[in-house]
Amino acid sequence: MKNYSIIDHLKFIIPSLIGIFMFMIPIGTADGVTIPIAILADWVQELLAAQLSAIMMIIIVITAIMTLFAKFAGKEAFSRTPFFQQLFYTSNFWTVTRIIAAIFAVMVYFQLGPEAVYSEDTGGLLLDGLLHVLFAVFLFAGLFLPLLMNFGLLELFGTLMTKIMRPLFRLPGRSSVDALASWVGDGTIGVLLTSKQYEEGYYSKREAAVIGTTFSIVSITFSLVVLSEVGLAHMFVPFYLTVAFAGFIAALIMPRIPPLSRKADTFISDDSKGINEAIPAGDNVLSFGYKNALDRAKKEKSVYKFFKEGAQNILDMWMGVAPVVMAFGLAALIIAEYTPLFTWLGAPFIPLLELMQVPYAAEASETILIGFADMFLPAIIGSSIEAEITRFIIAALSVTQLIYMSEVGGLLLGSKVPVSFKDLVVIFLLRTIITLPIITLIAHMIF
Repeated sequence: MKNYSIIDHLKFIIPSLIGIFMFMIPIGTADGVTIPIAILADWVQELLAAQLSAIMMIIIVITAIMTLFAKFAGKEAFSRTPFFQQLFYTSNFWTVTRIIAAIFAVMVYFQLGPEAVYSEDTGGLLLDGLLHVLFAVFLFAGLFLPLLMNFGLLELFGTLMTKIMRPLFRLPGRSSVDALASWVGDGTIGVLLTSKQYEEGYYSKREAAVIGTTFSIVSITFSLVVLSEVGLAHMFVPFYLTVAFAGFIAALIMPRIPPLSRKADTFISDDSKGINEAIPAGDNVLSFGYKNALDRAKKEKSVYKFFKEGAQNILDMWMGVAPVVMAFGLAALIIAEYTPLFTWLGAPFIPLLELMQVPYAAEASETILIGFADMFLPAIIGSSIEAEITRFIIAALSVTQLIYMSEVGGLLLGSKVPVSFKDLVVIFLLRTIITLPIITLIAHMIF
């Protein structure tokens, strides 16, 4: 440690402690337990409550206009600013998605066209609800994310957790930070962290896909919201332990079966080398992890760079993700609300639920696949079912399914994480098949 000055130690310790505090330390408030980032996000939402729908509509429309401009002007139009080139010069598929999102956003905001587009259960739920949350969360998560990523915390955790994450989940140790940030904070933070790590060459395609779809777990806060909706808030401890156990089993199985097991162990570019996790002679896990952390912190020399990277994170999430959530989320919600598709899709689960002795199996079956559209929908639909055990199963399953298009699914598609829409459908179904029997078994023990 003689090669490091006191400044080097402080450059690692102070920003990392601030990052841990902002993203991972639960704080009690009048509304329950949350994290500082969420408190700041709630404050901004209250401050800008009347303007946020308009702001998000404008962001989505500007994104579509700039993407069209980049498409017609060619890739070289933004050659002086690689960040904007990467943000606006996209494939035909994403260009069309952004245009559709802009049309949807204008229709919802001005209440144009069919009511199915702008009703409070579809477009209103997104533009006047979820997108407010995403605006505020991305604003602070994007700005402060470099505290977790750039000052050595990932390097320290990466070394300490390798012996756990590698054998259990076939993942680098640093992925434990992504999981922790999701668990205490929000699944969106986990996706953002994973995508950035992948872009910087720390994760292979397989690792990024596994982490993004398996460890972007639903936060404690949102789990409580779901549980309150089904009228079982008093059962939070057994509920969250059930969710954690079922999620752990799914995390053991999912990386070992297709489609995740078939993802290439190659990196985003040929320059990327991944992470060397070997510990040199003369070092133990802790000393080597701490040295790695100090080496990373030493590289950070500019406050301007910190804020510039934070601002780019914010724009990347606002403009890269909001249109995807608007386009895919609204389409899924319209299908869920105005067609019997999810009732039909749930019908094959009725015999399975009856076999597992779940009361009100027919009603419960309607909620099983609808969570793919939005994680809150199963709780809303299932809240009227009389049997507590059935409501418990529905709530726990909706949280462990993890992939829902109005948020995590949309975020993954809008990020650089290498998963397709088809991958997400298959992963959602597999997680449902794996976790449903586990949750039902535990529910029978509790009730």
